[in-house]
Amino acid sequence: MCGLVGMVGKGDVGPDIYDALTVLQHRGQDAAGIMTCRGGRFNQRKSEGLVRDVFRQDHMQRLKGPMGIGHVRYPTAGSSGPALAQPFYVNSPYGIALAHNGNLTNSDQLAKELFQDDLRHLNTDSDSEVLLNIFAHELQTLGKLSPTADDIFQAVTAVHRRCSGGYAAVALVVDYGVVGFRDPFGIRPLVVGERTTAAGTEYMLASESVALDVLGFRLIDDVAPGEAVFIDAGGKLHRRQCAENPQLSPCIFEHVYFARPDSMMDGVSVYKTRMRQGEALARKILRLRPDHDIDVVIPIPDTSRIAGQALASDLGIKFREGFMKNRYIGRTFIMPGQNQRRKSVRQKLNPVPLEFDGKNVMLVDDSIVRGTTCRQIIQMARDAGAVKVYFASAAPPVRYPNVYGIDMPSASELIAHNRSVDEVCELIGADWLVFQDLEDLVQCSRSGNSHTAGFDCSVFNGEYVTGDVDRVYLDRIEALRNDDAQTQSRAQLLADGTVVGIHNDAS
Repeated sequence: MCGLVGMVGKGDVGPDIYDALTVLQHRGQDAAGIMTCRGGRFNQRKSEGLVRDVFRQDHMQRLKGPMGIGHVRYPTAGSSGPALAQPFYVNSPYGIALAHNGNLTNSDQLAKELFQDDLRHLNTDSDSEVLLNIFAHELQTLGKLSPTADDIFQAVTAVHRRCSGGYAAVALVVDYGVVGFRDPFGIRPLVVGERTTAAGTEYMLASESVALDVLGFRLIDDVAPGEAVFIDAGGKLHRRQCAENPQLSPCIFEHVYFARPDSMMDGVSVYKTRMRQGEALARKILRLRPDHDIDVVIPIPDTSRIAGQALASDLGIKFREGFMKNRYIGRTFIMPGQNQRRKSVRQKLNPVPLEFDGKNVMLVDDSIVRGTTCRQIIQMARDAGAVKVYFASAAPPVRYPNVYGIDMPSASELIAHNRSVDEVCELIGADWLVFQDLEDLVQCSRSGNSHTAGFDCSVFNGEYVTGDVDRVYLDRIEALRNDDAQTQSRAQLLADGTVVGIHNDAS
């Protein structure tokens, strides 16, 4: 999962892209990058780390130009390193930079085609570089000295024909403009907004609407599944549907965990969706245990707070903040390796004993993935004096890996994979465990936009909307993503001193 920004303005856009990336930092903490363009030249800064650490004042002074793109990276296959920071760049045709959120499920086949048929060299194992080169090749085959909006859209149409998976991308074509596009299922999010200034209208593309809000842009629309949006150098907005059979089936895990609650996605308020998740959980608890003995509902900060508040309200019991969060520790879901995640939980959360002592506590979390975090938190609640510790998940059991851009662990490391709810309950050490029903979760999201065809719920039901994910592909994902493989990969990177690729100047 990554965060994207693209902008065409009336002055230097680097500072605004920087601010937008800080708002989208929750979508990726591994690396950050900005590419701007002025006078036929790209200006770039990218490196590993948080946005605030990657960019210093001297970097921002060099990021000149009225158009640019930005990216915050979250590694989607365990790979990391400075050479995989985005945006990526190719010099032919025109000079194109691209930033990508998602995962191409046919990346290996495309890499072969690029080498054998398109005669293009790939410098990393990133599918983002594959996507960039596919787009560049399709634009080059048109043979135009100066590309028009129609040419851009024709190239994106070819990208949709060749690429499969979940992807949203923003690309900067030197001196011509910025283009954003989204896969035909709309799995990964992308929005477009406008801002009126004294000099004229400026446009921004972003992964979430909150990035537009903070910078004073008005949300125009979501980029539709299969659609491309091109903002030319003159500041004119062009839009076109570029896929043959688009169908809105966004990733429902955005609503569960990744997106900020103050964002709108495909016409759906993430905040309202999480409220409905809590209300649905309350109904299930009352159905299963009408005579429950829950004394207090305590959320596991931060993504479960809204669902927890709604759940407590509908149950008619107290809602309390029982865990204080250290906000200078990264999201444990993103942490590489079990040992690092275990360490981070203790550094990240500290209980308030008065809210636990002598009480039957219902802890609420957005989801349970590996079970490592919730097992520690349950023990922390017991150590703080809780009599009984119940656990509610605002999402159904996560039983299958994600293949569209979320680096969930291998199936064998998902605690709910091939296990019953009672077995998971025993493993995490809870006195009772309740999961959201998938039908209720879907309804919580669909209530915000009845025109949504469906949702990608593959992590819960194993049904992948692109229809091209088979056992062979999942076995390969399993081999790449298990903790042993990732530990070995990181050790190899340390031994080599870098990853395969060109390390740009980190000064």
